[in-house]
Amino acid sequence: MTSPDFSRNRENFCYRHPDRQSFVLCQRCLRTICPECQIQAPVGVICPECLRDQQKAASPAQRRAERRWGARPTAVAAPSTQKPLATYWIIGITVVAYLVQLVPQSPVQQLLAFNSVYLVPAFGHFEPWRLLTVLFVHSGLLHVGLNMLALWMIGRILEPLVGHTRFVAMYLISGIGGSVAVALLAPATWVVGASGAIFGLFGALLIIGRHIGANVTSIAVIIGINFAFPFVAGLFSGSVNISWQAHLGGLIAGCAVGFIYTRTRAARQRNLQIGLLVGLTVVLLALLIVPAALYF
Repeated sequence: MTSPDFSRNRENFCYRHPDRQSFVLCQRCLRTICPECQIQAPVGVICPECLRDQQKAASPAQRRAERRWGARPTAVAAPSTQKPLATYWIIGITVVAYLVQLVPQSPVQQLLAFNSVYLVPAFGHFEPWRLLTVLFVHSGLLHVGLNMLALWMIGRILEPLVGHTRFVAMYLISGIGGSVAVALLAPATWVVGASGAIFGLFGALLIIGRHIGANVTSIAVIIGINFAFPFVAGLFSGSVNISWQAHLGGLIAGCAVGFIYTRTRAARQRNLQIGLLVGLTVVLLALLIVPAALYF
C-alpha cells in the first residue's frame, strides 16, 4: 500500500482522534482506538463509548458490586494478571506424591492418609499432621487426575482474585474442614484425597462470586452434582466408596473462609481477617474433641 493510500484509509487512525495513527481495535465495536482511548477490559481493550454502554447495561447487582469493590483498594482482590502460581505448586506437589506412591512397597499412602484414631494419643498413634497430608495422597490415577483437573480449573479463577497466600490458606483450611467432618461423621475410617479442599474452593467461589454480583448458578449446580454423585454411584454399586463427609466438611469450611474474605476486604482489616481465619481453624480443631470422646 502506498503512503497516500495509507493516509486516506481512516481505519488506520483513531476514530476519536483522527490525527493519531493506531492499529488497535475496540473488542466490541471494532473501531480503531489510540492508546489514550484504550480501556482495559477482561476481553481486551474497549473504547470509552462501549464502556459507557456496558455500564448502562449492567444489572443492579453488578453496579452494587462495582461500587463496593471498586470504590477503594481492597485486601481480597489481587491483580487480574497474577498467575495462579500456588495452584501450580499444589498440583505439582500432589502429582509428585502420587508418583512416589507408585514405587513398589512405598509407604507414602500409609504414612499420610487420614484416620481419626491417629488423633487420640491413648491409642499410641498421635499424628495430627494427617489432617493436612491426606490432601496429597490419592487412591488411583483417576482420583488424582480428576481432583487436580478441578483444582486447575478453580484455581485459575479464584487465586488471581484473592492472591497466593489467601488461596493457600483457603485450600488448607478447607482440607482441615474435610478431615474434621470425616472424624465426626465417619470415625475410624481411612480416607485419602484432596476432595475436601476442592469442595472448599467451590464453596468459597460460590460465596465470593455471589458477593461481587456474578452469576453463580452454574457453580451451585456443579456443587450439587458432585455432592450427589457418591450417593447415585452407591445405588448401582451397593456401597459408597467416596467420602461425602469430606466433601461436606470442606464445603462448609470453604464457604466460611469465602465469607470472611468478603467481609474483610479493606487493607486496614488485614489483622481482623487473619484473626478470623485463625479463629475458624481453632474451632475446627476443637470439634475433634467430639470423636475423641466417643472412643472412651
